[in-house]
Amino acid sequence: MKAIVFHEYGGVEKLSYEEVQKPTLGKEEVLIKVKACALNHLDIWARTGLEPKIVSLPHISGSDIAGEVAELGESSSEVSIGQKVMVSPGISDWTCEFCLSGRDNMCGDYKIIGYQVNGGYAEYVNVPRKNLIPLPEKISFDESAAFPLTYLTAWHMLVTKAQIRSGQNILVLAAGSGVGAAAIQISKILGARVITTVGSEWKVKKAKEIGADEVINRKEQDILTEVKRLTDGRGVDVVTEHVGTSTWNSSIRSLAFGGKLVICGATSGYLAETDLRYVYRRHLTIYGTYMGSKSDLLAVLRFLREGKLRPIVDSKFPLEKAAEAQRRMEESQHFGKILLNP
Repeated sequence: MKAIVFHEYGGVEKLSYEEVQKPTLGKEEVLIKVKACALNHLDIWARTGLEPKIVSLPHISGSDIAGEVAELGESSSEVSIGQKVMVSPGISDWTCEFCLSGRDNMCGDYKIIGYQVNGGYAEYVNVPRKNLIPLPEKISFDESAAFPLTYLTAWHMLVTKAQIRSGQNILVLAAGSGVGAAAIQISKILGARVITTVGSEWKVKKAKEIGADEVINRKEQDILTEVKRLTDGRGVDVVTEHVGTSTWNSSIRSLAFGGKLVICGATSGYLAETDLRYVYRRHLTIYGTYMGSKSDLLAVLRFLREGKLRPIVDSKFPLEKAAEAQRRMEESQHFGKILLNP
């Protein structure tokens, strides 16, 4: 089969479109013919070697996968050849205390498809049968691929951890990112007022089109100053943080008394200083989150099935143009998800 592989860490030039061996199936696995695979910042972190002990070489990225069942392992009788599926991106052992209590994303053996194991930048990918989610015909492969990781993450942040409520003020960083766009849509469905940030003027209109009430252009405006102005000095109830170093201080100081900050990533860097007096005097809560549970994904998926959530697709590239697709993401030229179509 054809796949995008990198054999050493580095820039986009390390991505190679080449012929590789089609995966062999384990007893509990299914082979998926990939129809669409969405990019995530996780793919860039893997390629640049941010965590070399986790990402082994050679490697095939791609966590958000939609396609058709092509082959079945020995114990996969409940799915059928040709079935249209979405792939849940998290792999757990389903035997530990966390898995058995519905917190499978906290499993000690938790792995993300396309990060710790090979993923969907390929014509075929093998995944555990438990990771398959059947899809109705009305949902396209592109929509399906643009959905799992970011909407799962945003739902876990906002609903499971922050427990947002109608009428609250939510600060969503980076509206054009996958998690940012998902967080805006989920917050609006749940009745919150959304303040978001963008890095380009053309993204202001895009952010409002998907539901943002207020948009801050961080290149021209100070985030903290604008948040205080837009909330009459009170601050926001929740911040969804995944940018890291460059926004951490303003995110903390944007919170109202009793506010909650939920962080799932650090695209600008992972080191940041925190004035602890500000945290304890204002009764703030900081949650660290990593992906979400299978039940989180199933919960948010119902809004996709009902047509209340629509993934934002920025652009589509053929598989062999993966380097161009990743470059678009690195340069923040996108708004929404970037897809590869093998």
